Formats: sequence, structure tokens, C-alpha cells
Amino acid sequence: MQAFPAVPLHGERDGSGPRLVLLHGFGQTCRCWGPVAAALAAHHEVVRLDLPGHGGSGAIAADLPDTGRLAAEAGEAAIYIGYSMGARMALHVATEVPGRVRGLVLVGGTPGIEDDTERAGRRERDDALAARIRTEGVDWFVDWWLAQPMFAGLPTGARFRDERRRNTAEGLARSLELAGTGSQHPLWPALPGIEAPVLVMAGEDDERYAAIGRRTAAAIGANARVALVPGAGHSAHLEQPARFLNLVAPWLAELAGE
Repeated sequence: MQAFPAVPLHGERDGSGPRLVLLHGFGQTCRCWGPVAAALAAHHEVVRLDLPGHGGSGAIAADLPDTGRLAAEAGEAAIYIGYSMGARMALHVATEVPGRVRGLVLVGGTPGIEDDTERAGRRERDDALAARIRTEGVDWFVDWWLAQPMFAGLPTGARFRDERRRNTAEGLARSLELAGTGSQHPLWPALPGIEAPVLVMAGEDDERYAAIGRRTAAAIGANARVALVPGAGHSAHLEQPARFLNLVAPWLAELAGE
């Protein structure tokens, strides 16, 4: 296990009201939430964190449990909203520091790969990609990553190529090695212990993560709800921001007792 990093995560804050902490996906930065962050800040204090290996936190190396504790320290008591890698990290906030979690929104995330052989194979692929990022550099990675089929639905303005290029090859490589899906200890057995309200989300067209989302909500229990974003793939909040917000906003209002 990694030593708990002493350096705090970099973050940006906007708005006022009940606090939301936004945790971005792999290869992004805290600024890659696009119009979603601004819309949420109309009624909430929004804390956008650069996760270890990314953006202003690029020099921080942390595994998933440490990241959960770092995010909880930076975000304090809040509703944690995570996308993809950020959703996996939000789950670790809930399992490492549950007292800080007022609610969870998990977008296109997974509690981990259960099968040992499958997880080991993913770890090998993550490590191979980390090595290639170190060799080829960030510009190559951004172009290669955004060419993957799972990002085909991203509009040009939501790809944030320049923002992604603020990352460093070493930061991204370390993130993959320490906090990639291949290195994640599966959290499925811990899900029933999450007591905070949970909204599990995925793009309606993202069949793989929609199925994982349904199973995740079922494992958590009655305090979890599933919401699928129509017309969206893996990056549901960026592909269909208005439809995403139409699902999230009522849930947040319900949570606040409005």
C-alpha cells in the first residue's frame, strides 16, 4: 500500500449552497466537467478536484484507498460526483471515509473486476499503456485515447484536448499503475455497507456500464437508484449535459429536502 501523501489535492471552487465534489475521469482535469459544473454551481458550492497524477495534482502519486482519503480531506462533508475513474474513486471515499459522504453520484463507474485472471490481464494492459505514455508522450496519448470507440459520441467542444494536454506523461502513467482498474481491489463486498443515498448513472447507449450500474445499485440496496441518460454513451454528462442535469438536479433537490 502506498504511503498516505502529505500534499493536498489541487481544487477549484465555485458557487454556494450544499457542497458537491466533482471527481473527473482518467486523462482529464478538474476543468473537464464543462457546462455541468457551471450549471450545478447555480445552486451548490462546487468543488472540482484534480485527482492524483492529473492537472495541478500531477505530482501526487496515490493508490485508490489513499485517493479516497485525499479526496475526503479536500472535499470534506459533501455529495461526491464521480465519472469513470472518478466514480471508482468516489466509491473509495465512501468506503475509506464514509462520514464525509452525504451522497454519491456514480457516472460510468465500476466497483472493480472480480475475476482474478481478468483483473490480472487488465493490470498488464494498464501497465503496458503506462509504459507507452512515458515513451510516446501526452500528445500521442490524448489523440489515441479520444479515438477509442467509447468516446465516439463526444462533441468536439467536449473533448477538452488542450486541457488534457496539461497533464504529464509521468503523472498519467503513475495514475494507471496505482489506480487503474487493473490495480483496483474489487469493492463489490463493501457496497451493502454504503449508507448514503446513491444515484448510479450511465449513458443509455453504454450497455456495458449500464449493466454494471444496475448491478451496483442492486448490491448497494434500497438507498441506491439507477438513472440512464438518453442518447448518451460513456461520457454521458458531456455528451448530453442537459439530459444529465435533468436527471441529477431532481435527485439533489430530493436529497436536500426541497
